[in-house]
Amino acid sequence: MSRLKLILSGLAGLFFASMLAAQTPPAAEPQTAPPAAEPQAAPPAAEPETAPPAAEPEAVPPAAAPEAVPPAAAPPAAAPAPAPPPPAARRIAPPPPALDPENTWHLDLSTGGRVSIQLRPDVTPNHVERIKTLTRQGFYNGLAFFRVIEGFMGQSGDPENSGAGGSQLPNLEREIGGLFHVRGAVGMARTDDPNTANSQFYIMFVPRLNMDQHYTVFGRVVSGMNFIDAIERGEPPLAPSRIVRASIGADNVPALSADELRAEAARLAASASAPAPGLAGRAVVGPAVPPPPPPPRAIEPARAPNAPPRPPRPPRR
Repeated sequence: MSRLKLILSGLAGLFFASMLAAQTPPAAEPQTAPPAAEPQAAPPAAEPETAPPAAEPEAVPPAAAPEAVPPAAAPPAAAPAPAPPPPAARRIAPPPPALDPENTWHLDLSTGGRVSIQLRPDVTPNHVERIKTLTRQGFYNGLAFFRVIEGFMGQSGDPENSGAGGSQLPNLEREIGGLFHVRGAVGMARTDDPNTANSQFYIMFVPRLNMDQHYTVFGRVVSGMNFIDAIERGEPPLAPSRIVRASIGADNVPALSADELRAEAARLAASASAPAPGLAGRAVVGPAVPPPPPPPRAIEPARAPNAPPRPPRPPRR
């Protein structure tokens, strides 16, 4: 029993002790410093507001296509016009062949000697044949150079010495063989019609290349050009120079001496009729007279560095 009382009293003491402990406030704990506030992150920059997309235009319905009108019946196509012929190419003659007696024309002139001309049957066969035929007939013997223009050419081959005569043979068609109008070139005279060459010819004193495609050149002087340069000038000359005798080299006609040429020329001049009147304004067979060249420009002297400016030059013609 006593043991039970002891247990009970011990339990009661424990109970009262716990009750006292519950009523006693606990000791205050030391306060700790609150943690430092973390730096707030800067708010992100505001994104630029993008403009709202433009409203797409409403699609316009396509206009109604007009009704197709049937095409009118096309007229029948005309035949194409024929293409114009291409321009004739400028021909250049081959180099001259070696001298051939059959194609060498000799003119014994009253100016004092023999002129030898190389004929070119390789490029102008018809004109060369005409010259050889008339020469062997004696047609050119005694004929005068009736139209001689300084700085241009001397013309002969007209029995009338008027520029309008010729032989009894038919006219020749033009033959442009590619020979040039250089000094000493021998060409066939004609009218404005290119196919009227007959017997008259001319010998060039100076080059005139603008005549190449208009007149037929059939030969060139190879010796005796000094006797051509001595021909009396004029249209017509007062005392015209003459062809005393013409021959072909293959016929072996000897050349006349200077004394024989002068005597024969005097005889021909005495028996010849009065010279024809002036040829100006008449229909003359032969090349037209070229315009005179422009006068030379004056040469200006050297100028000092401090000289005044030059006057303006006149424009070129």
